[in-house]
Amino acid sequence: MEQEKMNMRQKLEKREHEYLSPYAAFSDCSMGRDVFEEPCDLRPIYQRDRDRILHSKAFRRLKHKTQVFLAPEGDHYRTRLTHTLEVSQTARTIAKALRLNEDLTEAIALGHDLGHTPFGHAGERALDKICPRGFEHHLQSIRVVEQLENHGCGLNLTKEVRDGIVNHQTQGKPSTLEGKIVRLSDKIAYINHDIDDAIRGHIITEEEIPKEYTDILGHSVRERLNTLIHDIVTNSEDRNDIIMSQEIETAMLKLRKYMFESVYLNKKAKSQEEKAEKLLEQLFLYYEKHLELLPEEYLHRMEQNNDPVYQTVCDYIAGMTDRYAVAKYKELMIPSAWSVY
Repeated sequence: MEQEKMNMRQKLEKREHEYLSPYAAFSDCSMGRDVFEEPCDLRPIYQRDRDRILHSKAFRRLKHKTQVFLAPEGDHYRTRLTHTLEVSQTARTIAKALRLNEDLTEAIALGHDLGHTPFGHAGERALDKICPRGFEHHLQSIRVVEQLENHGCGLNLTKEVRDGIVNHQTQGKPSTLEGKIVRLSDKIAYINHDIDDAIRGHIITEEEIPKEYTDILGHSVRERLNTLIHDIVTNSEDRNDIIMSQEIETAMLKLRKYMFESVYLNKKAKSQEEKAEKLLEQLFLYYEKHLELLPEEYLHRMEQNNDPVYQTVCDYIAGMTDRYAVAKYKELMIPSAWSVY
């Protein structure tokens, strides 16, 4: 009789306690939202967060934001959206194997890069240099979900999801195991898919990657992903932590360093980044002087929250896609042909 009185959400929450690891973040034990909402009768709280992120405008814009290669010729290079999906897939695989909360893991993974700029890290550098308070995309991701999305009302996500988003970088310290999984999965995803894209773009070849790393991790993207994921699962099973073996972690970090030296700082791969940085800097300065050209909702939020002008301009530019930023630059900076007709 008690089971019959439960709605679907409560049944799913009960099932979590029966199946998940004791170290998992249980949905019915969440610290909740800043603004109370009645629970959904179908979806546990983290699944609801996942759905909100998935349906957000910021998430949809990720498909037209650069991952590493700016304006590549070809349809198969990663974008910020496909990077996010690969992080989510890797993180969910690990969470499922360790019997941790997949919904929380996926919500964090899908939301971790919502605050990223157009033109990848080149855009981040530009805004960090010109914005008085600096710019870091993980902090902007939190700003997106707390203040900018949903017409300035935010998504009202749970504390656990927001904690995972803001702590997804190397120096971050997530409070949940699910957040720790995403933090590692982000590195695993970008190292391996950036190798794949760099090979496709003739920046490096598989044979050029030092054997001291590939002999340990594998000689293809598939092999390396398999090695890294298995290592995390094997070393983290039945433990209140997410860890890697010393050998595998060291090889991964050295491979990451190799990618910085050979790809991320490669002049051929980064030939357009200086142009992108200057484009965003000029847009920033122009909008600072012409606030009337900002969308009405940004002006309204600036007045309502008493935000500095530079913060409002930064929010607007950070939310742009690559092609929208280019279109706005052409519209505002490049004279068009004049005609009386």
